[in-house]
Amino acid sequence: MAKAPVLTPRAEDFPRWYQELINKAELADNGPVRGTMVIRPYGYGLWERMQQDMDARIKETGTQNAYFPLLIPQSYLTREAEHVEGFAPELAVVTHGGGKQLEEPVVVRPTSETIVNEYFSKWVQSYRDLPLLINQWANVVRWELRPRLFLRTSEFLWQEGHTAHATYEDARDFAARIHRDVYGAFMRDVLAMDFVLGRKTAAERFAGAINTLTLEGMMGDGKALQLGTSHELGQNFARAFDTRYLSREGKQELVWQTSWGSTTRMIGALVMMHGDDSGLRVPPRLAPVQAVVLAVKDDEAVLAEVREIGARLEAAGVRVRVDDRTDVPFGRRAVDWELKGVPVRVEVGPRDLADGTAMLARRIRDGKEPVAIDSLAALLPAILEEDQRLLLDQARERRESRTADVSTVEQAVEATADGGWARVPWAALGPEGEAKLAEHSVSVRCLVTEDGAVPDADETPGNVAVVARAY
Repeated sequence: MAKAPVLTPRAEDFPRWYQELINKAELADNGPVRGTMVIRPYGYGLWERMQQDMDARIKETGTQNAYFPLLIPQSYLTREAEHVEGFAPELAVVTHGGGKQLEEPVVVRPTSETIVNEYFSKWVQSYRDLPLLINQWANVVRWELRPRLFLRTSEFLWQEGHTAHATYEDARDFAARIHRDVYGAFMRDVLAMDFVLGRKTAAERFAGAINTLTLEGMMGDGKALQLGTSHELGQNFARAFDTRYLSREGKQELVWQTSWGSTTRMIGALVMMHGDDSGLRVPPRLAPVQAVVLAVKDDEAVLAEVREIGARLEAAGVRVRVDDRTDVPFGRRAVDWELKGVPVRVEVGPRDLADGTAMLARRIRDGKEPVAIDSLAALLPAILEEDQRLLLDQARERRESRTADVSTVEQAVEATADGGWARVPWAALGPEGEAKLAEHSVSVRCLVTEDGAVPDADETPGNVAVVARAY
């Protein structure tokens, strides 16, 4: 009798497969309050690697890290009407503290545009203070009605950038730089994620923004997931908070602003874009553990060689873990590391040792072969880079093969019915067509030009809408 699969096959029930993988790969657990989550050490290790790389890229733009309070006076949110309207259904409001009713309710931050502007209006006095480029790593709370670990939780971790500029052009260009050179480069080069860079329609913009730039990725089931956004805020918040500066010409001018953010949702995207029926597949450049060296049996010579291989690989720059827990069955350990998506397993038993070889199991390419022990340290760095490229190629091929060019709302709905995307001319769709798509649970994920670039404006002739069913 064939063994039952470790995970529900993706083709059978993708949401169930996702939940089982999050659990069995020890990424996260549900928290005690509905919609919250506990991120387990392996999952948090992925976030730490993401955070470190992203933080370096953000700082390369001249942005500095700061921290703003978790609790925001409710009156701050009401100053920008569109902003408060957009977030009102998701707000968590504190009315009591220290056993007493508060004179003014406070909101647990859903995002920080309002409180940041309260302080930007104090810090910005002259054109010499601009641009002001601030980022914070923090948690936010948005009360989620349909929670799913990493994808939609009431509390999640993120970075949020907030900037003030002297001109519209400078703010516009900075938002585009974050979109392209920070988020796009990181997700492509480190997470091996394929995505479409585009512009949100007016109906899909961030509340209070004049433009939202997005990265949209196709998951394994063909649905779309928003991976990160960068917003041009124009002067909406500057006007609400009176954030002005004295120009070179001696005039009081409102600043132009941006905000941008990426979240622990990227871990969920990693699972759904790269995972397979055997578990997670972690891109080697991201992986906290790039290679695990396993002792097959409790044999002194084997254990000594396993530890020596680990030391050699570490010296070669490979992030390695030695698994010498021979009191745990080898098969169970191998399956656990496969579930966690570690790119390479090096398995050593008495027979391997006698032959001077180790069994090399590649998680991403999915194969096993004997390799001379002495050659492992030289081989692995190249293998890891090869598998990094393969993940990106596979994700890109999936999106391209499952995206159809269509010309009507009906064709777009049909194209997305079985887990695909569609590209439809915006001129043939427009806001009315966008509303019709929504009736079928299909949304315009973004607008692109005919050749796939980010358009300058919604109304640019030749813009194409990328439409899909989405998480």
